Amino acid sequence: MRIKRSVNALKKRRSILKQAKGYRGAKSKLYRVARQAVMKSGQYAYIGRKQKKRNFRSLWITRINAACRLNNISYSRFMHGLKVSGIDLNRKVLADMAVNDAEGFASLVVVASKAN
Repeated sequence: MRIKRSVNALKKRRSILKQAKGYRGAKSKLYRVARQAVMKSGQYAYIGRKQKKRNFRSLWITRINAACRLNNISYSRFMHGLKVSGIDLNRKVLADMAVNDAEGFASLVVVASKAN
């Protein structure tokens, strides 16, 4: 008895076309084109997940630097001062402080300045 593959093949095609829903033109209608589009979009999504981490770190550094400049210290001197004084806060928390808690950030700047 031979095995017929039509059920699995149809299921595979349906899943690809479902993933390609909303794509423009043939990319959402034709299986062969849709499969290529879905594969490419998967690559973009994978790359994007890595880039998101870089972009957020860059944003945090920019925000910390702006707050440091308002307090008359450079970013690198501030980060070095924190490290020397043993304050172990990551950039995400520091950026949040810079935006939402200006006086708390200013006290960190004072500590970092004394450590340098």
